[in-house]
Amino acid sequence: MNARGRVVIVGGGPGGYEAALVAAHLGAEVTIVERDGLGGAAVLTDCVPSKTLIATADYMSGIALAPELGVDLRDEEGDAIAHARADLPRVNQRVLDLALAQSSDIARRLDEVGVRVLPGEAHLIDAQTVRVRSGDDESDLPADVILLATGASPRVMPTAQPDGERILTWQQIYGLAELPEHLIVVGSGVTGAELAQAYLGLGARVTLVSSRDQVLPGEDTDAAAVIEDVFTKRGMTVLSRSRMEATEVVRDTAGVATGVAVTLTDGRVVEGSHALLAVGSVPQTAGLGLAEVGVQTAESGHILIDRVSRTSVRGVYAAGDCTGVLPLASVAAMQGRIAMAHALGDAVSPLSLDVVSANIFTDPEIAAVGLSQKDADAKGLSIDVGILPLSRNPRAKMLGITDGFVKFLAEKGSGTVLGGVVVAPRASELIFPVTLAVAHRLNVDQLASAFTVYPSLTGSIAEAARRLHATD
Repeated sequence: MNARGRVVIVGGGPGGYEAALVAAHLGAEVTIVERDGLGGAAVLTDCVPSKTLIATADYMSGIALAPELGVDLRDEEGDAIAHARADLPRVNQRVLDLALAQSSDIARRLDEVGVRVLPGEAHLIDAQTVRVRSGDDESDLPADVILLATGASPRVMPTAQPDGERILTWQQIYGLAELPEHLIVVGSGVTGAELAQAYLGLGARVTLVSSRDQVLPGEDTDAAAVIEDVFTKRGMTVLSRSRMEATEVVRDTAGVATGVAVTLTDGRVVEGSHALLAVGSVPQTAGLGLAEVGVQTAESGHILIDRVSRTSVRGVYAAGDCTGVLPLASVAAMQGRIAMAHALGDAVSPLSLDVVSANIFTDPEIAAVGLSQKDADAKGLSIDVGILPLSRNPRAKMLGITDGFVKFLAEKGSGTVLGGVVVAPRASELIFPVTLAVAHRLNVDQLASAFTVYPSLTGSIAEAARRLHATD
């Protein structure tokens, strides 16, 4: 295909805008159709807002740590400050302002490279035409390449309908006028765990309803155990092996909402002031005209693609959460870049999930890359596993860090690093050298031989690798 083709991208989230940058760089005429705003849910209602909220909660946790470091915080009268208080409206306004600022930065960058952005909803007429509806106006866009990057939205259950005031999805929490007195978080996956701890850190009483034996059931079990222990130590109530049956608003005799009641499948009822539903997401693929064009989808509604983001229809690609491949902004962005490189004739490597690093923004954070211990055990692989507690690190002692570890999975014999987990504050920054080791198939000796700063948390990465050095 001539690189100077016409590319229409439906959705301006990470998968969409990153694809647009690549396509524009390769000389294509690029148009993004976006309904809600550039950056999509990742920037406007999900990833960026939630991590900003979490950063505020982390800051408050640091204040709580001050006395252990020998720092007394006192008010103007000289009395000790026992607790910091979060002004939630101001916190939420900062969250939303930051999200809009990031969206504006994306818009400026797209404008710099000549990408056209059209507000509105898109519908495929055929594999070469996208119809855009904005208000009462409709127009058809001809396309040589179409990329679908429409994302996903929170899953809603018939027995737990969000009202935006007492029963909330993770996209609705930034409208709260005051800190919940008692927040019941339903779902202990990544979103539920992150936001449960965020509101705990901001000062709310939090109950986490988890249907599994352990929170974060999809993650490394050693890491999840640390997080659950931290949750309970800090005062969170964790209800394990508890599944929600229904959630409803409680009202007084005058009909005024006073709280919520979460009914569990075993008959127990948990009462609180607010409920946050974090029970998964659904792809936003309805109404796109996929079936009419021949784009195949799974029963869940996710668009089926191959490793270079091609759908079942020639010239139509898909990226991001609407594909169900891996719900990470970094993966969506990579899928979008790969799609454009493939469609426009540039050099391309198929998507490899074996080297994707992911992070859970709890406190401490959990970062992981490569082979997990669960997968290694399931496949019966011969590996060496090493865990080094972070509490032994001198820099961790200085910073008052007591929870966390570094974990490596290495091939027995060769010592090739197959996977790793870091549980620590800012683990999202510490995982990068482990990702490089996995991606380039370094062995533990090569990783351990690199110099690290002393004292530093990265020193534990080298030390954990050093402990897996083969002696026979």
